[in-house]
Amino acid sequence: MSPHRRSLRFWSGAVTAALALTVTTVGQASAADVSNARNAGFESGLSDWTCSAGSGTTVSSPVRTGAAALQATPSGQDNARCAQSVRVKPNSTYTLGAWVRGGYAYLGVTGTGTTDVSTWTPDSSSWKQLSTTFTTGSSTTSVTVYTHGWYGQSAYYADDVSVFGPDGGGGTDPGPTIPSAPAGLNVSGTTSSSVSLAWNAVSGATGYTVYRDGTKVTAVSGTSATVTGLAASTSYSFQVTATNGAGESPKSAAVTGTTNKPNGPGPALPKHAVTGYWQNFDNGATVQKLADVQAQYDIIAVAFADATSTPGAVTFNLDSAGLGGYTVDQFKADIRAKQAAGKKVIVSVGGERGTVAVNDAASATNFANSVYSVMQTYGFDGVDIDLENGLNATYMTQALRSLSAKAGSSLIITMAPQTIDMQSTSNSYFQTALNIKDILTVVNMQYYNSGSMLGCDGKVYSQGSVDFLTALACIQLEGGLAPSQVGLGLPASTRGAGSGYVSPTVVNNALDCLTKGTGCGSFKPPRTYPGLRGAMTWSTNWDATAGNAWSNAVGPHVHGLP
Repeated sequence: MSPHRRSLRFWSGAVTAALALTVTTVGQASAADVSNARNAGFESGLSDWTCSAGSGTTVSSPVRTGAAALQATPSGQDNARCAQSVRVKPNSTYTLGAWVRGGYAYLGVTGTGTTDVSTWTPDSSSWKQLSTTFTTGSSTTSVTVYTHGWYGQSAYYADDVSVFGPDGGGGTDPGPTIPSAPAGLNVSGTTSSSVSLAWNAVSGATGYTVYRDGTKVTAVSGTSATVTGLAASTSYSFQVTATNGAGESPKSAAVTGTTNKPNGPGPALPKHAVTGYWQNFDNGATVQKLADVQAQYDIIAVAFADATSTPGAVTFNLDSAGLGGYTVDQFKADIRAKQAAGKKVIVSVGGERGTVAVNDAASATNFANSVYSVMQTYGFDGVDIDLENGLNATYMTQALRSLSAKAGSSLIITMAPQTIDMQSTSNSYFQTALNIKDILTVVNMQYYNSGSMLGCDGKVYSQGSVDFLTALACIQLEGGLAPSQVGLGLPASTRGAGSGYVSPTVVNNALDCLTKGTGCGSFKPPRTYPGLRGAMTWSTNWDATAGNAWSNAVGPHVHGLP
């Protein structure tokens, strides 16, 4: 390990400890407060600022507001410190703030006459607000505010620096106050998976944040937004705040938006759902008819469709002999009965030995046409993509969009990638999920038969723990999928997979960690995701073999999530 990396680790730990004692919330500015920083947005170049070792410059992109921002680039022996002397009043309290992005960024103040303070953030690909407060001593009339990065790390950017408090008499940039809460929030439109919102503009606001059921879901610069990835026939509560350089307003009055009903048979899919694979074969697990599938399962994935000699095309053949004489007519009747009970029954394509390949336009067309034909023949609600030997994102996207155009908005699309498939948004499976986000129901990644994998924090986790489930789910949740499009896939018993089985208690703890922030292991997600869809298991048959222990424990827990 290099000396600089060792210093960075020490510095990070020390700062983290110090921050535990630092007040970082943005306070309400009083009417007399001003922004005492000069050239706070770097619109006048580096006027009023001094940067160490020539490390600073102004750039036109990226900027948070205005036409310029600071870019400061550390070197091996310099941390790119840019500072300004600011006039202040004695015995006064000030709020120091700035917006930063890029590499490690640090914001602080010295010469306060009391306790000098600072705050920091690791590298960020988007603008992030840093804020802290300080109090001046009885004879303090000026302080030095500064930003800096860290030795040998990448460049950081800063914009909209502010020192809000009593006028120190040194000349100021006019500064905003925290805006008022938006008024007029209303639901302007709905679909089966989205709610559109609109509200009145707020004077002095530079942006708005939308909350669904108390959780931040998006930030926009205008006065409207569409929240997607919602469950059909489900009511959600929405609020909006206004933001600017001074902070965030109180939340608006709440409005309720209810998504439309789907066009398909039976009731809509519940907000939190349990998926189970039903085996169309006998491999030693309990043989079931579809009517035997446990009531806790909301989505039943029939495993599997069969490849044909036509590239990309599939068919379905009920294994009547292997299932004790189960007839096609009985099977179709059981599908209708499950749908009448509010369940969705879909056909799964792939599996460990699946040989379906969709790798050009012709095979994409064949896939869409054949899956739709199977749906029409048996009454399936949709399709599950469980291609464990890879897929082509371009042509699978084409195939699924073509299928959606045929089947309509009630189509259920689920996916069951392996852990390696969802490590990065550049992976084909992840790309496909993001490409069809507007029509995708849920991704139930298989958290089993896996080696150790990276979590969203860059650390390595081994299967078989709460941390493995939550840290890997975080990649999908922070990588672009809506919480309602993420589920946890686990084996129903030790016999259901070669490795990776965890007890239902561990599954439930992971669900609680992600939705409520409780029951976590050492990994703590950056936020909670109360809209998380739920869980999946392989299989309903192995669940039955184990006395339904999995569905009896996980099913009620999923359905009781917030």
